[in-house]
Amino acid sequence: MKRPIITIDRDKCNGCTLCTTACAEGALVMDEENKAVLVKEIYCDGLGACLDVCPTDALKVVEMECDEYDSQATYEYVKETKGEDAASEVHGHGHAHPVKAHSHGGGCPGSMARDLSKAPSAASAQNAAPVGTVPSELSQWPIQLHLVSPMAPYFNECDLLIAADCTAFSIGAFHNELLKGKKLIIACPKLDDTSKYIDKIAEIIKHNTIYSLTVAIMVVPCCSGLNLIVQEAIEKSGKNIALKKIVIDLEGNLI
Repeated sequence: MKRPIITIDRDKCNGCTLCTTACAEGALVMDEENKAVLVKEIYCDGLGACLDVCPTDALKVVEMECDEYDSQATYEYVKETKGEDAASEVHGHGHAHPVKAHSHGGGCPGSMARDLSKAPSAASAQNAAPVGTVPSELSQWPIQLHLVSPMAPYFNECDLLIAADCTAFSIGAFHNELLKGKKLIIACPKLDDTSKYIDKIAEIIKHNTIYSLTVAIMVVPCCSGLNLIVQEAIEKSGKNIALKKIVIDLEGNLI
């Protein structure tokens, strides 16, 4: 079958090993020459969680003929090589195991437990708006990518925001700074079944006049898969449309 999968430029690979820890599926290892290699095609989900951590741009996700991603085989492989906690983070696998806080030695860095609590200032507590007084900028429903229709009339002649699920919870001004004046689609490249996402977004772009297209993702590596999905969809749609990428850190800042 033809699908997205990771490729490695050996000349650019400097042997840093960061990609091997970013990949929750364990699809990348270092060979005897200290170069990253793909263990098996069936272990790579093609979402590119490894791309953001590569310092030399040695990794690319390309669409090519290869074996289909097998979440069950990947789960068993990661469980055998890294343990059950790491296997619980394998993309697309239905097992539900408790995830413990851990170092980057196993599993996805985006799943690490972090305390982001901030001490409220006196000024912020005094000026906090009562619940319900901040207006929503959401102008259509549904918003989840599995549920939206490419032929929905609100997608025609619009500015479109495709946002990773966590972004709205991470940046307090999501509605005013990102959503205002745009139609919204939300998705999670890590936890969703993304097998039809490229085709659906391509259909939305193909059948509608999209004035602008923005992707909002978190800084964690696995989130970059959403940007790759939208890029593939634009190419498949046959339309020439610029893509703006917004990245949000875990403190809610635009970076």
